[in-house]
Amino acid sequence: MKIKFLILIIINLLSIGCIFPQAWKLDRQNIGINIGVTNFLGDLGGGKTIGQPFIYDLDIQATRPLIGVSYNYRINKFFAFDTYFNFGYLRGDDKFTKNPVRNNRNLNFRSPILELVEQFELSLYNSSETPRYNLKSSKGRNNYEIYIFVGIGVFWFNPQGRALDGRWYNLKPLSTEGQGLSPEIQPYSNFQVTIPYGLGFRYRPNRQWAYGFAIGPRATFTDYIDDCSTVYFDNDIIRSQKGDIAAYFADPSKGEIAGQTLTGEQRGDPEDKDSYIFAYFTINYNLGSSNTHRSNLPKFY
Repeated sequence: MKIKFLILIIINLLSIGCIFPQAWKLDRQNIGINIGVTNFLGDLGGGKTIGQPFIYDLDIQATRPLIGVSYNYRINKFFAFDTYFNFGYLRGDDKFTKNPVRNNRNLNFRSPILELVEQFELSLYNSSETPRYNLKSSKGRNNYEIYIFVGIGVFWFNPQGRALDGRWYNLKPLSTEGQGLSPEIQPYSNFQVTIPYGLGFRYRPNRQWAYGFAIGPRATFTDYIDDCSTVYFDNDIIRSQKGDIAAYFADPSKGEIAGQTLTGEQRGDPEDKDSYIFAYFTINYNLGSSNTHRSNLPKFY
């Protein structure tokens, strides 16, 4: 009796292996859209205490929209490569913070951000062996995935500041920290390298579609996404070389802390590079799904 029971178990396991023979291959290529939000982690705004790490220095008020497209190529059941092209906005404003030093500094910025990244994806839990054949008895099983990712990419940004009249001005040409006005201070580049990493979840209700959510901080190698990094430059030189608007954006402080904005005083923190976070929902379509409905159905004679 025990032997017969064991044989039945083996037969059932073998039959499952036939129904799901490397089914991940049928999900090998996917395209998708991503809709979500961004948040900036840098010198502007932030928490009540200066120097708070990571999300502890996050401003919910600075959250801005994000949209993107993606291409996913699965190597095997647990590994995949992702290509993402994202567009969003970043925002930072010292009026958002309760820290008295930053609030008195009174800097603000916004920036569009265009990002192209290549990510390596590792499944921590993958039950996405959706059935090869659309059999009623096999639907609804094995359709969840939890994964982590890390990658590398490039992004473009263009910080802008809002003046008292409500108009927005590109900040880089204004040399707010003396960039280009002194041989020792060179202008920064609008193109930079980013290192995305994070965690995601994916649910596949059927062969064609998958829905998910991911959150991914971005480490960078620049401190100028918000046009703020080092120390105050001589405001008279900025005014004479770049005009009154440049002088204003270099030092729009409220004047509540004496001596805070004198030449050479700290304006930003070059040791702590800027970063940002993407959080987004994903909708993916399986490019191989159109071949799995009828052409791959079992034939009976």
